[in-house]
Amino acid sequence: MNSDLQCMQNRELSWLKFNERVLEEANCEETPLYERLKFISIFTTNLDEFYMVRVGSLTDLALMEPDEIDNKSGMTPIEQLEAIYEATVPLYALRDRALGDIEEKLQKHGIQQMRPSELTTFEQHYAERYFEEEVMPLLSPQIIDVRHPFPHLENKQLNIAVLLRHKGRTLFGIIPVNPALKRIIQIPQDSLRYMLVEDLILSYAAKVFDMYEVVESTIMCVTRNADINTDEGFFDEDMDYRQHMRKVIKKRERLAPVRLEIQSMISDEFSDYLCRRLNIKKRQIFVSRIPLDMSFIFSFQDSLPPALKQTLLNKPFTPQASAGVNPHESMTRQVLRKDIFLSYPFESMTPFLNLIKEAASDAAVVSIKITLYRIARQSKLAEYLITAAENGKEVTVLMELRARFDEQNNIEWAQRLEEAGCRVIYGLDGFKVHSKICLITRRERTKIQYITQIATGNYNESTAKLYTDLSLLTSNQEIGEDAVSFFKNLALGNLNGQYRHLRVSPSSLKPMIMTMVDREIRKAKSGEEGSIFMKMNSLTDKGVIEKLIEASMAGVRVQLIIRGICCLIPQVPGRTENITVISIVGRFLEHSRIYCFGKGADRKLYISSADMMTRNTERRVEIACPVLDQKIADRIMQMIDIQLHDNVKAREQSSDGRYTLRQSSGGQRVNSQEYFMEEAIRNAALVPAAPPKKHSLLRRLFQKKG
Repeated sequence: MNSDLQCMQNRELSWLKFNERVLEEANCEETPLYERLKFISIFTTNLDEFYMVRVGSLTDLALMEPDEIDNKSGMTPIEQLEAIYEATVPLYALRDRALGDIEEKLQKHGIQQMRPSELTTFEQHYAERYFEEEVMPLLSPQIIDVRHPFPHLENKQLNIAVLLRHKGRTLFGIIPVNPALKRIIQIPQDSLRYMLVEDLILSYAAKVFDMYEVVESTIMCVTRNADINTDEGFFDEDMDYRQHMRKVIKKRERLAPVRLEIQSMISDEFSDYLCRRLNIKKRQIFVSRIPLDMSFIFSFQDSLPPALKQTLLNKPFTPQASAGVNPHESMTRQVLRKDIFLSYPFESMTPFLNLIKEAASDAAVVSIKITLYRIARQSKLAEYLITAAENGKEVTVLMELRARFDEQNNIEWAQRLEEAGCRVIYGLDGFKVHSKICLITRRERTKIQYITQIATGNYNESTAKLYTDLSLLTSNQEIGEDAVSFFKNLALGNLNGQYRHLRVSPSSLKPMIMTMVDREIRKAKSGEEGSIFMKMNSLTDKGVIEKLIEASMAGVRVQLIIRGICCLIPQVPGRTENITVISIVGRFLEHSRIYCFGKGADRKLYISSADMMTRNTERRVEIACPVLDQKIADRIMQMIDIQLHDNVKAREQSSDGRYTLRQSSGGQRVNSQEYFMEEAIRNAALVPAAPPKKHSLLRRLFQKKG
């Protein structure tokens, strides 16, 4: 066995460990109670997508390439699936216990999810009347027999499944929970007590199937494979790409089941029937004691009275004004004068939005070019781009329609942008464009000026309030020229462009990483201090992992902050003992990608859109940009230092692959995200106030004369 494989683990099992860390936040006593409830919902949504995408992909692979071996764990697709199913079961039990504990504590505040059987007599009469008047008319129940075929069950749609007896026969019945139904039913005269509509339907299943005997019933939902090839079948150059993607989205809704969730134990007879009909194995059935869809808790939050919101929710935080930006001066002039750095969500995205808004009406602006991967449904950025096009600017938008689960939103915006006069292009065959880059080109007399913005996260005003990301705005002429070449190469389908500063996958980003690691290895071997820091969402690229192992063995200190999947196992004696890995899971989603090689004057610092995953380094168009402004580079390094000392939300990975929450041993507690929030508030106080309006001064002068 390759000795390096001893320092690696399977990516899917590593991801499940990450989601377990998310679930651990639901048990954190220091986190406000209702916020803990949200972590259960986030855990559930994460697991849904994992089964739709990763389990779906492995299921396909097990059919097409059953002997293919995972290059980091040596497991076949079927072995990986078996390990996933086994590792998932205890996560359901952990989630059930976590919600039970939270619900018990919420009851002390009057918040309680009720089952119909727990209602008072008066409330039961109300529930029955509500069912008959508001719910029953919208139900479409069905029995399954020779004349009524088993229906297609929509992905993640809630259903009531019922085992029936009639004249000695056993039948199966199903009641889809109509999405048009109001999910939360609040108890009269007590808005903090509520029922879920699926529980109400379940309790009246006998009334729905009134001519049958209900033997068993449960709430269930099917998870379907959503890992589809968005380029498959797209060979006709005359085909409308947006229309092609609409067909892809519809296809996803009908793919094969990969998981069945039920909300109560059922008999072997019942489960055998469901397995036959859905073509799944019993190990793909998971029992949950809690609601199968936890998304309702976000809307129920609006029902909380102000006093409870103060007690049960995080203290509200609004992204702050950046101390490095004068809000009363043109953003264009400021960026032309110096580089500007923004740290989301601690600082507001507004300066960048204002830059685009200014450019839309700036007579000197010739063009705006931007890559869009995920944007908000209500996007000021897109509206400003539309305004720019309407004002006669050349606006080029590379809209990635293949951003998974955001395809429909991107299709709709692409159509609006195109109708407004923007030039919309859709990337490259087989390569998603995941880069975050915007280029504004200005002509001042005979001089061409470039303003380039590079980011680690999406141009999404909503997620910029929830994800930690970095944004760099620069008028550096050489970086601007690189950006010009980048957009030209994308338009021509050239993946091998040459750049002075930017490093672009799939051609030059990974080679740069490998070269920089080799540089640190050479330094360590010559007796100098070798140093590598990398922050990302996931690390799965085997080549990068092997290179980091080599660096560790050469004596290079390697510090990694990896929120999610990490296939590299640190602290293995003789191999990775110089590598530390921490994962920070907290109030905000850690999303920034930072690579730093060396220290002091020798330091090379990059921000990037890319994780070190094979899909990013070899099958996507990603960008890494050097931070050339030393003050900004120093600030980023200070942020890194704070995160490396986090002992509240950081979990450290050990040589057995497990993660342990760091403990502050009597010293200062460091919660890096709270530190950055407090720092942003302090810095915002330094932002200059608006100068007094001239007419106000004139008015005071006249008042004095009077």
